[in-house]
Amino acid sequence: MDNTYQVGDLIYEASIYDGMNTSLADLEFYLRWLPKNKNARILELCCGTGRLTLPIAAAGYSITGVDYTPSMLAQAKTKATEAGLEIEFIEADIRTLDLPEQYDLIFIPFNSIHHLYHNEDLFQAFAAVKKHLKAGGLFLLDCFNPNLQFMVDTEKGLRKIADYRTSDGRHIEIQETMHYDRRTQINHIKWHYSINGQFDSIQNLDMRLFFPQELDAYLKWNGFTISHKFGSFEEEEFQAQSDKQILICQ
Repeated sequence: MDNTYQVGDLIYEASIYDGMNTSLADLEFYLRWLPKNKNARILELCCGTGRLTLPIAAAGYSITGVDYTPSMLAQAKTKATEAGLEIEFIEADIRTLDLPEQYDLIFIPFNSIHHLYHNEDLFQAFAAVKKHLKAGGLFLLDCFNPNLQFMVDTEKGLRKIADYRTSDGRHIEIQETMHYDRRTQINHIKWHYSINGQFDSIQNLDMRLFFPQELDAYLKWNGFTISHKFGSFEEEEFQAQSDKQILICQ
């Protein structure tokens, strides 16, 4: 969402993305927080290839998925068709989102706010959420709790983070390095891809980090009340050592 920072094309190549991101550890959490009324309208921002969108639709909810990347949406639409699900997918920038509907629940899952690199980007996205959220509706999001020691250790050299096969039969190995910029709070991650045993490319994955007190303040400044903050999808209390920040807001 900012040409200054980058997410490499290969990272969002649909079959490579899906092969790496198979975990549904967050699905049960989001399902628990959906309205009991199946007539409720749900909006997922940064839906990707529909990893959460499809099972929520399969549970009987009316859900709309929004994403910025055409290839990811194309994969989501294909998977929805194959599953016999009717889901509206919209290509849009969440900072300038302007839909004719309001929703009972809006969520931004899977650490996606880390790609809102400047405060203005985040505030614009929050304003779009407020615009589309019904009175009394819920806004949910999850992101990392920054671990500076982990980032320092990772700067020391390559570490393997993935080894898998895609649905089209490619063997993917990914090694990672990172460098954290304390001024911008951008973690500059580089993923070194090997495909079928041959080095392919180095892909950038820049992520803006949000510290706990900072993120809470930004939500409050933008008109949200935080009703719950968890440190895991099992709804453990948020603590200093928590890997995640998971927020329930109104």
